[in-house]
Amino acid sequence: MSNTEQSFRDKWFNNEKLVFAETLRPESDIFQWILKRNGFGAPDELRRYLAPKRRILDAGCGNGRVTALLREYSDPATCAVVGIDLVAAPVAASNLQNYANISFREADLLKDLSGLGKFDFIYCQEVLHHTSAPQTGFHNLCQLLEADGEIAIYVYKQKAPVREFVDDYVRNRISTLPYEDAVNACAQITELGKVLAETEIMIDIPAVDVLEIAAGVYPLQRFIYHFFMKCFWNPDLSFQDNAVINYDWYHPQLCSRHTVEEVRQWFQEEGLMIRHECVDHYGITIRGRR
Repeated sequence: MSNTEQSFRDKWFNNEKLVFAETLRPESDIFQWILKRNGFGAPDELRRYLAPKRRILDAGCGNGRVTALLREYSDPATCAVVGIDLVAAPVAASNLQNYANISFREADLLKDLSGLGKFDFIYCQEVLHHTSAPQTGFHNLCQLLEADGEIAIYVYKQKAPVREFVDDYVRNRISTLPYEDAVNACAQITELGKVLAETEIMIDIPAVDVLEIAAGVYPLQRFIYHFFMKCFWNPDLSFQDNAVINYDWYHPQLCSRHTVEEVRQWFQEEGLMIRHECVDHYGITIRGRR
């Protein structure tokens, strides 16, 4: 088993409910982040978008938290939802055992997926960058689209150079550690994020082009987070959940970062028309139609 597979097996089997409730709570930062980066201004917009879908795929479903969101905002009487994951399908199946018209399978995005059938909508976010060949995985998923189907992906964006350096340095230091030791290392990073956030300091930063630092007013923790290192902190989550989210970034060795132009090219090569695009400090979200 590769380091990255082991990272996510350990993550999900040790944290079966990680941010599950927050993903489904419309007022939460996590729910709003998923909603808005995908181009939906309100929950009802997502519901209207999913209403005509007959088959939805959550590719790389993890513990099933977004699969549940897709199920709750689509019609179980007319739409089947399928979740696939290389390591965590059993966790998702357990978490969603009381949901109707939903199924889970173990699957590798880099292998033949044709047995899954066709889908009106494919959601594959926070996944492709953890494979050894992200564009191949994207191509394989595109083969599953119905004639007018849509696919929405999110991949990590290339970040400011100091942040890239520090992230890779930490990743190289902890990626070979066993789960508990790696989480303990990330707990110290989490404590740093917590302390920075609790200062509630806002700083007015000039542009530093050579370091790709954009001018603006930032909370201190977000300034460090954007441009120097990932030190995630969300006060609505437990300290342990925050530490595991930092572990999710630093432990997997397969963790590619991309440019907007590169990802647009993927869509162009598949003959997909881009319907929505969102680029933030952390990642690239693009939704396209066959």
